[in-house]
Amino acid sequence: MSTLDSGLSLIRTARRRVSAANGWLGQAFKNWMPKGLYARALLIMIVPMVVLQSVVAFVFMERHWNTVTRRLSAGVVQDIAALMDVYKGYPQDKDHALLRRIAQQRLGLVVDFLPAGDMPPPGPKPFFSLLDQSLSVQIGRQISRPFWIDTVGRSSLVEIRIQLDDAVMRVFAQRSAAYASNSDIFFLWMVGTSTILLIVAVLFLRNQIKPIVRLADAAESFGKGREAPNFRPRGAREVRRAAQAFLEMKGRVERSIEQRTAMLAGVSHDLRTILTRFKLELALIGDSPEVDGMRKDVDEMAAMLEAYLAFARGDSGEHAQPTDMAAALEELRSDAERNGHAATVTFQGLPVVTVKPAAFKRCLGNLVSNAARYASKIAIAGHRDHRWLTVTIDDDGPGIPQNMREEVFKPFLRLDDARNQDEGGTGLGLAITRDIARSHGGDVTLGDSPMGGLRATVRIPV
Repeated sequence: MSTLDSGLSLIRTARRRVSAANGWLGQAFKNWMPKGLYARALLIMIVPMVVLQSVVAFVFMERHWNTVTRRLSAGVVQDIAALMDVYKGYPQDKDHALLRRIAQQRLGLVVDFLPAGDMPPPGPKPFFSLLDQSLSVQIGRQISRPFWIDTVGRSSLVEIRIQLDDAVMRVFAQRSAAYASNSDIFFLWMVGTSTILLIVAVLFLRNQIKPIVRLADAAESFGKGREAPNFRPRGAREVRRAAQAFLEMKGRVERSIEQRTAMLAGVSHDLRTILTRFKLELALIGDSPEVDGMRKDVDEMAAMLEAYLAFARGDSGEHAQPTDMAAALEELRSDAERNGHAATVTFQGLPVVTVKPAAFKRCLGNLVSNAARYASKIAIAGHRDHRWLTVTIDDDGPGIPQNMREEVFKPFLRLDDARNQDEGGTGLGLAITRDIARSHGGDVTLGDSPMGGLRATVRIPV
């Protein structure tokens, strides 16, 4: 039973290692692969074409080279066999001058004769040498005598030695006479055709990817509250459908906002008319403690009405434009100091950011007002890089409990349990702040401040 348990344990360990190796290889492959659609589409088109073309061309060329090399090798061996016949048939040619002259002038071979025992030991066979294999086969088939060949030298010659009855016949032949090597043609063929395919694919895919990039840019601009005036459906049918669906969605969202704004404007006008009549009637009644209390309630109702309408309206009618954020943060500092609070401001990076100026200033102003309500010192810091604008507002106040830092962004939620209207506003400040930040494509978060109080962080894309 213990042997079985140890075997199962080894199998589980091996499976875990294989799974970990597969996960590592998969993650490495994902990291190596390009992330963009353009590059991936190029790989999908180019890699199969190049691989298929390479395989087809290699198979074709390899068969061509094999056939030609075998025939050339057979021709060289036939010439050597003919010279051997001349050597045997004309023994009167003691110095073999006639044979050497015929070999050199008619056959392109250099022939000499060595002593009978001058045969080198067999050397290692070259790996995947088509010439060595073809010559060995042809010599064994046509001559059937002991031989020694050298095809791996760096020169352009091939040396062949054949054992005769009384001597060793040494033949030097041009490598090109026995071997057909067209690697340069194969290389040029592959590089040329692959380059043409790559150029065609790049030109075609670039035109196909552009509409998708434009659609992504238009959607991103709309998410940041900006306009995309020159956008229209282009490209392939599926991309046009997606672009048309985006335009229809954009139109529905804008019409919904316009209808809500118009309805709220009507409600605001009617309620303000009633509040104005209340104020006139109270003015005609005269002064008394009861009338003063009613006037205070009417003013408070008017302030609440303005806050509710501002939250629901969301400042949708304003257009985004380049804004100097360093100057905007300096104005917030000046406002805080005028109200009797010690405030500092710093900014790093390029100050110009495209935002809705009034709305974004109100977003930051609400955070500064909240800090000023509960703290004596405020620190405002801005930082802009190539992707994000980050603004932090720190204070030395009591802060907000960690479990309530998301709840306070809900509309009409206030941390004071009694909801005494004299102690604060309507509970819409942070809700308006987050609504404005998200309309710019960003968000607002709350955290602990180095000053001991609360840190509010506004982060939007630039």
